[in-house]
Amino acid sequence: MKPSQRLYVQAELTAEGEIALDAGQTHYLAHVLRLGVGAEILLFNGRDGEWQARLTQIGKKTAIAQCDRLLRPQPAMVKLELWFAPIKGDRTDMIVEKATELGVARICPVVSDRTIVRKLNLERLRARAAEAAEQCGTLNVPEIHEPISLFDRLDRLAAGQVVLFADEAGEAVPVAQALTDRPSGLALLTGPEGGFTPSERTRLRAHPHVRAVHLGPRILRADTATFAGLALIQSLWGDWS
Repeated sequence: MKPSQRLYVQAELTAEGEIALDAGQTHYLAHVLRLGVGAEILLFNGRDGEWQARLTQIGKKTAIAQCDRLLRPQPAMVKLELWFAPIKGDRTDMIVEKATELGVARICPVVSDRTIVRKLNLERLRARAAEAAEQCGTLNVPEIHEPISLFDRLDRLAAGQVVLFADEAGEAVPVAQALTDRPSGLALLTGPEGGFTPSERTRLRAHPHVRAVHLGPRILRADTATFAGLALIQSLWGDWS
């Protein structure tokens, strides 16, 4: 039976390669799961696929696992980004967790005029993304970038990339209609709790690579709009389609 415990690691994964696990992972394996030498686990790093590994040493603060065989090769990642304005409380953490589960490649916090939260604990958010990837079975962990200005982020748009701007305050098209030409790369942009200002909306709508979309007949909270938008994109354009 394939082991079910999956761990995200930073190290390179190769046949017979030995991986040192960190103190938190060691504690979880030894004291929560009560695994010992010889127990099998799964390892992935977002680059080298998923490997079945065996614990060869386990101590108080460090454990060593040896890669035995490749179970799944690394899949190509859909070129989907999330641009979102950070929001208060633990809802930003939840956005990162669910965006990981929904298969985004990059998470790019953006600062708009009405953004309240302008500093983020990126180490915590990256750990949250890794934990989400461990639990949901994906082999990909999104990059998480420092927050920058919305329009600075727009200036860094990749060639062929389109931004779907979730605009509840004006005329917009359904997501399906915005994706009929199947662009090579996509970013979903969702706003802060107070929405974008009129001047921001005007600038966004004037940009040749931004398309205003709506997410249905109801006004959604900022975090709900993120989840709904990503699910629609993945089902119509991404790796659910």
